[in-house]
Amino acid sequence: MRPVPPNPIPRRRVLSLALTAAAGSTLAGNLPRRADAAPATPGFRDPTLPSHQRVEDLLGRLTLDEKISLLHQYQPAIPRLGIAPFKTGTEALHGLAWSNDRNAGGAVVTATATVFPQALGLASTWDPELVERVGAAVGTEARGYHAENPEVWGLQLWAPTVNLLRDPRWGRNEEGYSEDPHLTGVISTAYGRGIRGDDPERLRAAPVLKHYLANNNETHRHTTSVTLPPRVKHEYYEQAFRPALSAEAVTGVMSAYNLVNGRPMTVHPDFDEVLRGWAPRRLCNVTDAGGPNNLTGAQDYYATQSEADAAILKAGLDSFTVDDTDPTATITAIGNALSEELLTVSEVDEAVRNILDLRVRLGEFDPDGGPYGGIGKEVVDSPEHRALARRAATEAMVLLKNEDGTLPLDRGRVNRVAVLGQLAETLYTDWYSGSLPYEVTPSRGLRAALGPGTVVTSKEGVDRIALRATDGRRVTAGPAERPLELTTAEDSTTLFDVFDWGERIVTLRAVSNDRHVSRAQDNTLVNDAEQPHGWYVRQQFRLLAHDGGHVLVYAGNDASEPWFGERRYVTVERNGRLTVSASSPESATVFTREVVVDGVAEAAEAAQNADVAVVVAGSMPLINGRENDDRRDTNLAPGQQAMVERVYRANPNTVLVLENSYPTTITWAQEHLPAILWTTHAGAETGNALADVLLGEANPAGRLTQTWPRTAEELPDILDYDVIKSARTYQYSTVPPLYPFGHGLSYTTFEYTHARLSTHVLDENGTVRVHVRVRNTGSRTGEEVVQLYTHQRRSRNPQPRRLRAFRRIRLEPGRQRTVSFTVHASELAHWDVTRGRWVVEESPHEFLLGSSATDIRARRTLLVRGETIPPRDPHRTTDAVDFDDYAGITLTDRSKDGGTAVTASDTDGWILFRDTDLRRSPGEITALLSKGSSAPASVTVRLDDPRGHELGTITVPETGDRYTYRTVHTRLARAHGRRDLYLVLHGPVHLASFRFGR
Repeated sequence: MRPVPPNPIPRRRVLSLALTAAAGSTLAGNLPRRADAAPATPGFRDPTLPSHQRVEDLLGRLTLDEKISLLHQYQPAIPRLGIAPFKTGTEALHGLAWSNDRNAGGAVVTATATVFPQALGLASTWDPELVERVGAAVGTEARGYHAENPEVWGLQLWAPTVNLLRDPRWGRNEEGYSEDPHLTGVISTAYGRGIRGDDPERLRAAPVLKHYLANNNETHRHTTSVTLPPRVKHEYYEQAFRPALSAEAVTGVMSAYNLVNGRPMTVHPDFDEVLRGWAPRRLCNVTDAGGPNNLTGAQDYYATQSEADAAILKAGLDSFTVDDTDPTATITAIGNALSEELLTVSEVDEAVRNILDLRVRLGEFDPDGGPYGGIGKEVVDSPEHRALARRAATEAMVLLKNEDGTLPLDRGRVNRVAVLGQLAETLYTDWYSGSLPYEVTPSRGLRAALGPGTVVTSKEGVDRIALRATDGRRVTAGPAERPLELTTAEDSTTLFDVFDWGERIVTLRAVSNDRHVSRAQDNTLVNDAEQPHGWYVRQQFRLLAHDGGHVLVYAGNDASEPWFGERRYVTVERNGRLTVSASSPESATVFTREVVVDGVAEAAEAAQNADVAVVVAGSMPLINGRENDDRRDTNLAPGQQAMVERVYRANPNTVLVLENSYPTTITWAQEHLPAILWTTHAGAETGNALADVLLGEANPAGRLTQTWPRTAEELPDILDYDVIKSARTYQYSTVPPLYPFGHGLSYTTFEYTHARLSTHVLDENGTVRVHVRVRNTGSRTGEEVVQLYTHQRRSRNPQPRRLRAFRRIRLEPGRQRTVSFTVHASELAHWDVTRGRWVVEESPHEFLLGSSATDIRARRTLLVRGETIPPRDPHRTTDAVDFDDYAGITLTDRSKDGGTAVTASDTDGWILFRDTDLRRSPGEITALLSKGSSAPASVTVRLDDPRGHELGTITVPETGDRYTYRTVHTRLARAHGRRDLYLVLHGPVHLASFRFGR
């Protein structure tokens, strides 16, 4: 069947009509009419009734005020019905992470639970079965914490994040899965299914997809308006969300902070009109934290919060995450919206239905809590979950390079191992991670695996320094947490280890107590942090050369906030204490940086005396890009890079273990080092998993889920979301990458043979089976990720290479297996902008089988019978946004309720409508447009080129404001044939649509 767009009737409206019709008959017998006729058990507490009946029963018992109170994240108890408090939102991205305590004013409470590899690492396994098991463990541990304290640990889990990783500089790169929609859809579906459980009606926990839509930059994230033409929106960004929703693997979606085409996603009608159309059951959609207030704040989209909150509900969002634990403003705004007739009671009811449906399915109103109600805290960090975490960390590792069989290490020939680098002795967690219940660092893991017969030396490779003021006194940190001060001491209390994280950011660890230096609330410096942590990460500094010495600059995230001011430099107060109190280097204290231990030289010496050097380098997840902080470069930190190069010169048998959360431009390492292994921050079992892979107990089979560029200079602007026009990701890019999408090596080799298709001609309603024989041609048992891509060779529109299917298989040496995939013709569709629908075109398609997007081992060609897209008919109304190409324009909201218009991004821009049928020569053009200023504006119609033959020009009148549109007519010169049509926009015009007349 030809693919079609979602049901144009919003799904919430369909469900509401159906339930209303049913209420008079099915539900009437369950609702009490007289006190003496009330059943012993209210209908909403009867688990034998269908969920929708229970929801309607409870909805009918609620007062309007009670309904409104349920729309805030922190839903109050309703004592007269015996209903307990409920909260939406517990973070569970790669393990149960944190939540907020309503009784402590919303303070963050972090779980000590099983920490699995970061989401990017889970996707790097390319193993949906494993990811589903991880999701089940996370959902189970959420139940365990919920049993202990349900007011803190709610069962609506805000995970997975499916924003596509089209730019490695995104600060939240580790939260997503892939740059590819198909891979993202498969992995998110698996994780969601694991969390929600396999009961058809009840939920173990309720996963929520984040963040709809096109949320992939942190810089100005509340005010950035992403320009998404229809093709890139439908074919790329939406497709990451659709699979998990269609498979009923998740129970809701969270809105993004940004705007798309001028409209804040917090009020985007897609939540009702598109997402609910994909989902078989009700969704409980939520705003991101603070999103409602952005509409009247930074985004300045509505004049009042009543208008804003009404628009949120109308758009299809049900729960307001705003104002921390205080629902007062939300309740007031919605009440005002009702009294001002901006909102109807039925619209409130519909949102409440979605919330109650979720609570019913979670078993809250079942006598025994439902099938998952008996899970207790004992499940957290169980032996089974520890084993699963180790397997996940092992499967996630990607072997990027392995020259001359450097890996696995030969136990019989390795007697001395040097484990070096800033991450050799430490495991780091990220903002969306729980606390580690235990730690197996890389050095500990290797030391345990190699046993007492091998000497394992570990050095972090960082400088140990003292900071001396001009009066000769040194900066001193005591053995306990205390403010730093100048003293005459010359012992270890005056020494600090300097960790280089790149972008000139360093952290200082006091030798006296192994704690990192932080800026305290009173602006003193204190050695109190086990690791860099917190929303503002107050352990970040810069050592800036100045006046023959160095000044210490505070560089915590809060220093970039407008309210922080200019006082970022450290000075010594009269009492000798160090404070962040100077506003310039000239007014700061100048220190002499004395190197007591040269960390790079120490690491090189250890490497020289070892049989093999394992350098564990990488990132600190709360420093090297994170929520609210994009990366500015993708290089290894200079200090770490210098250590890698020096260690390699000391011992060419150097293995780089790169532990971070994003593609890194390690061109030097790829050119020089014999072996490179990459992993995300992988949790407590990192060291054991690393030892398993390095020593060959496990054969690596992880694969990259992003293209790794050679340099960051190859990347377009981070705010350019049009992957088609800017040629981003493996699908469209023609730039040779450092490592391609899907890349990953093994300790064995695989051969692909006997590739075949079940048919060579595919009807637009048919399916094709793709078969290939894979044989392990090496000497070790290993796993291969067989990847199927397709490429449409002939099309009206440029077509990319797309991943269609994959399978991770395990083969013993010499064994073979036939791997089969099924592809439906409808999967080969793309968005036809000329008619605003999905289309399967008549065209040959290449089916490509291989080990990465560029390592193709077999290819076959299939002819797909489909449509030929006809030329555009300009005599029908054409939405201006449905262009084929553009330059110098941006997309904006046609109205606050819906629709998209085109406007010039500066003073001039153009849009192209390719292959337009002008055989009926147009006599005039009628355009729907607006102009909210008195500045001159026009739209010129040209042929074949933005400066081509002019057919006519529309002079745009002032329409009052940009949301007020007028229809304007202009005569056109004669034209004939099938031509490319350009509309050239000059000045502040907003063009909604046009058509030609005779």
